[in-house]
Amino acid sequence: MVFGLNFAAGQKFGYIDSNFILNKMPEYAKAQSEIDQLSSGWQKEVEEMSKNVETLYSSLKAEEVLLTDEMKGERMDAIHKKEGELKEYQRKVFGFGGLFFLKKQELIKPLQDKVFEAVEKVAKQNRLAIIFDKSGELVMIYTDPRHDYTDFVLEELGLGDPNDKIK
Repeated sequence: MVFGLNFAAGQKFGYIDSNFILNKMPEYAKAQSEIDQLSSGWQKEVEEMSKNVETLYSSLKAEEVLLTDEMKGERMDAIHKKEGELKEYQRKVFGFGGLFFLKKQELIKPLQDKVFEAVEKVAKQNRLAIIFDKSGELVMIYTDPRHDYTDFVLEELGLGDPNDKIK
């Protein structure tokens, strides 16, 4: 057990802020803009489909007294069909594995891979055993800036601030 503690104490670690790094990448801003534009278009389509369903309900309510039970049933079936189409479209676009998810993965994943490769190089160059990402799920209550390797990764990606001097 003592050997395990000595081994852990001798390892070097650091952390980065991947969100900060990604936001410094011009390609990320372009990809995010494209994703936002597509998302907005899809959302407008969903809203329009939803308004059409509401219009069908309003029309049915207004004409309900004039319709036979059979006609009312046909209209309700048509409305339920439109609601089903709306839900299916929402799932197809915004659900897990949907168009939004796939497009985001297509545009963002290569940039994340690029950051990961730079992190790997920085880790090897600085002989780090572990690098944490403070922008991820891991909660870091306190971070000592001397263990922050974000600038090294930015430098590796060619995005470093020329006025910064990395020690």
